[in-house]
Amino acid sequence: QVQLVEAGGRLVQPGDSLKLSCAASGAVFHSWNMAWFRQPPGKEREFVAAISGITGTTDYADSVKGRFIISRDDAVDTLYLQMNSLKPEDTGVYYCAAREPGGTYYPDAPSDYTYWGQGTQVTVSS
Repeated sequence: QVQLVEAGGRLVQPGDSLKLSCAASGAVFHSWNMAWFRQPPGKEREFVAAISGITGTTDYADSVKGRFIISRDDAVDTLYLQMNSLKPEDTGVYYCAAREPGGTYYPDAPSDYTYWGQGTQVTVSS
């Protein structure tokens, strides 16, 4: 059974940095496509960043480009999101998502991911 468990969310101040992690289990993940999404308060879930399996190609939402870095360590089946220069608008529940390799998909589409974590809360406030 595939499981994704996020960790690292907390209250931080504007301008701070924070690193989220997502521990995956139940499959061999080095070829899986993975992503981070977030859900701001009162809004729909939105794409943050994605990283493909095998090639490690990355993709970012315009709102986080240049500030966030997505990475993966396949040796320990863990996905990361390094968040720098955090802003109040980065507040939300951050979710890890994964899909098996193969087929055409849109990295920024929540519906194209099969497995989701439970989420971790990130609050950026002074």
